[in-house]
Amino acid sequence: MDDVLRLDALGQAQAVREGEVSARELAEAAIARIEARDGELNAVVHRRFERALAEIDAIPADAPFRGVPILLKDLGWRQMGEPYSAGSSVRDGVADAPDGYGVVSLREAGFVMLGRTNTPEFGSTITTEPLAFGPTRNPYDPAYSAGGSSGGSAAAVAAGMVALATASDGGGSIRIPASMCGLVGLKPTRGRVSLGPALGEGWSGFSCPGFVSRSVRDTAAALDVVSGMRPGDPYAAPTLPGPLAAEVGADPGRLRIGFLATHPRGDVPEAPEVAEAVTRAAALLESLGHDVSPGGPQALADPDFPQHFGNIVANNLAAQVASLGAARGKPVDVEELEPRNAVMVGTARDHSAADHILATQWVDGFRRRMAAWWSAGHDLLLMPSLGVAPFPLGWIPADDLSLGFGRTAHAVAYTSPVNATGQPAVSLPLHRTAAGLPVGVQLVAAAGREDLLVRVAAQVERACPFEHAALA
Repeated sequence: MDDVLRLDALGQAQAVREGEVSARELAEAAIARIEARDGELNAVVHRRFERALAEIDAIPADAPFRGVPILLKDLGWRQMGEPYSAGSSVRDGVADAPDGYGVVSLREAGFVMLGRTNTPEFGSTITTEPLAFGPTRNPYDPAYSAGGSSGGSAAAVAAGMVALATASDGGGSIRIPASMCGLVGLKPTRGRVSLGPALGEGWSGFSCPGFVSRSVRDTAAALDVVSGMRPGDPYAAPTLPGPLAAEVGADPGRLRIGFLATHPRGDVPEAPEVAEAVTRAAALLESLGHDVSPGGPQALADPDFPQHFGNIVANNLAAQVASLGAARGKPVDVEELEPRNAVMVGTARDHSAADHILATQWVDGFRRRMAAWWSAGHDLLLMPSLGVAPFPLGWIPADDLSLGFGRTAHAVAYTSPVNATGQPAVSLPLHRTAAGLPVGVQLVAAAGREDLLVRVAAQVERACPFEHAALA
């Protein structure tokens, strides 16, 4: 069964369809793998093994992913009646909202949902070390972080517990753990995947649901399953020309690609191994026939972006905490929160409604300035997925908030602007440090062009097959 678990999700689905393994045997093998590896990694915070096995017989025989095990991030991706904590001890109970549209779609596609994965409290940082559940460890080196906020999902996929896990990305939370754990992580265009019925948008439109996986084709096929506007959604992504799965293997043509190995803002310390990853990826893309040259949107150099982005995130976090208090009938005291989130909520309480609207209007202008670079004839932007080298657990200290916030700002310098613009971006596992730790690179397309990202990512994957050493 180890050989089957090393397959990607589409490979596992084919094995079930062709009778090489039954859906139950595949689920039981994944469960055994979780039980064998999760004691060290702490990726899965809620297990629903018995319920998952009991649901297998009801899966339609023609479901495209019939019997394929999957894990859900414990932030968003709600399942009615299942524990839901969002990484916090403040929210410790079962989901009282209906199944999310994404969960419904996954179930209809035949996935077997084995449990929920670890995340930092409310997903507000880049490492998965919540006080409520403890740290998730990187399968490549347990002393290192798996990234965040989808760190539990990324560690589980990298370690071979499942081939695919759900994720979400409000400032880099798909791409950063994908980079840290050597995976494919695609943040879709804003509105591509509905957050309903519980929400219309996350973090004022910054946050998008998605997946972490080991192959481009899995990411494409999984996004096809959950994509689509639902009634009442506040906006929709541009219509794709066809299924993303059909873009795998399609010729992207000769593209004009800009790249940034260092940040144009000037206040982000250079990370040599990260810069090397980008320059090597640029050379690879050029060897594949693309027109690759240094440069990117001038808007990325704007020194005011981090403040506006941070204020909007803090305001949304404060609203989330207020909502939790209302739901339980007792306001949440900041002392119940982790120190990082307590500071952010306290900061937000000093903001007026006008302050929030002015910040969102500033981001509106930033988005237009960013889009102008693509409108001027560029197809893709290549830059780091993570602005710092892979880091150990504890590198974002809980007892030194100034240092922690500073390090976080540097880490998300290349990802958070793309959340603000709503553009799609994919992290690809193309590099390793001297110590063997993964370093991802990020490709960013114009809004609505996931099809182009999948074409190029698949082209890169063919030319330089991704290595998944943590599966051993």
